[in-house]
Amino acid sequence: MINKLRLSFLASVIFFISSIFFIPLQSSEIKTQLILLGTGTPNAEPQRSGPSLAVVVGDNSYIVDFGPGIVRRATALSKQWEGSFQALDPENLKIAFLTHLHSDHTGGYPDLILTPWVLGRETPLEVYGPKGLSKMTELIIEAYKQDIDYRLEGLEPANQYGWMVNVYEIEEGIVYRDELVEVTAFKVNHGSWDNAFGYKFVTPDKTIVISGDTGPSGNLINYSKEADILVHEVYSQAGFEKKDEVWKKYHSTHHTSTYELGEIANIIKPGLLVLTHVLFWGSTEKEILDEIHEVYNGPVSFGSDLIVY
Repeated sequence: MINKLRLSFLASVIFFISSIFFIPLQSSEIKTQLILLGTGTPNAEPQRSGPSLAVVVGDNSYIVDFGPGIVRRATALSKQWEGSFQALDPENLKIAFLTHLHSDHTGGYPDLILTPWVLGRETPLEVYGPKGLSKMTELIIEAYKQDIDYRLEGLEPANQYGWMVNVYEIEEGIVYRDELVEVTAFKVNHGSWDNAFGYKFVTPDKTIVISGDTGPSGNLINYSKEADILVHEVYSQAGFEKKDEVWKKYHSTHHTSTYELGEIANIIKPGLLVLTHVLFWGSTEKEILDEIHEVYNGPVSFGSDLIVY
């Protein structure tokens, strides 16, 4: 069964054809919503699941990152569980994008592969992300081989394809396009990671930019001009000042302070700045917002799990 894991040539051809004939729907016909599924960090905060969000366009969902708890967070807002979003029903979690391979962003990957299949997804999961994602996927499938084989060959009425994954290891540029959305990947500055990406989603009615984990990034600024929503990670400057020099060196090269983010937002001028993956380090939400507003006067929303924009 494991050999059925594939980089689908047919899917690549379909993507190429769709990119040629891409005709977006008019904004009056469609509505785009941003949903924060998990807003946490490697710190095990009980109220914040691992990093993940969904861009929902009409009846389609596009997942970015898959931290721990992703499927249950999605189903909390799904039609199946009396929520508003059929696009978040487990069987409709079909397309995902990964910013980088850190464990807090990938801990929910087996869940995203297997649980929607068990609950009815009939087509392979399509996943776009950095180099190394194919190997990670292969090893996850191998680790769950006995489970997959038992469901396929035992008494459970499991379908044949929903556990499969089509992996696309990406470079900077347009990585996905359909009739609802165009997705562009761009490299960001997450320490020494060679392949850490942010994503820009352009839909009929919104432009949404997701930073992923990053220090201040000129590349992000270039891709974020005129964004309706900028979703960006951040850390408390006051908390940073209490760190020892080793951790200061790490965080200053891997993440973005409140003051730095305020300066970035002043350049980009997004319609709304949404904070996620927040490193509090003893600060409150108000104190973090106050730090940003010392530099930036535009609208800022402090993200939390299951908030909808």
